[in-house]
Amino acid sequence: MGAPAKKASSDDAIEKIIVQNRRAAFDYAIDDRFEGGIVLVGSEVKSMRAGKVELVDAYAAVEGGELWLKQMYIAPFEQASAFPHEPRRARKLLVKASEMARIDRAVSREGMTLVPLRLYFRRGRVKVELGLAKGKKTHDKRADIAAKTADREARAAMGRARKERG
Repeated sequence: MGAPAKKASSDDAIEKIIVQNRRAAFDYAIDDRFEGGIVLVGSEVKSMRAGKVELVDAYAAVEGGELWLKQMYIAPFEQASAFPHEPRRARKLLVKASEMARIDRAVSREGMTLVPLRLYFRRGRVKVELGLAKGKKTHDKRADIAAKTADREARAAMGRARKERG
């Protein structure tokens, strides 16, 4: 007989978000999302736990059949001064082979880019959510801003109407 099946506990599904790239949704039209692991050194994980990470200029690229996350900033960890890490080094991403093939096809043929959307901890491991995205034009961004403004004004008007009735 094999080992008993491991019962899934509620804390397995808990994700602790480290950082989100809110700018990505504004600058890009995101078509597809992928999850991958990221290869880190210990001091980088410690800095992430402290929340000292920036995704603003980060992007992912396929090189030599592997996926790399570039320009992500992880602040140096003060207590790791003996063996510090490079803050903006390229970090290898771990994705399934089938996802890697889809990503490679989309990036090379369709002119899309891979943008990190968020970093989070799942079961003690750092994961990155990548978005397969196409850059928005200026008029698309203006339309998004106009739609958000109209929605906000409509909600405010509904709130005022409720207060007048109540």
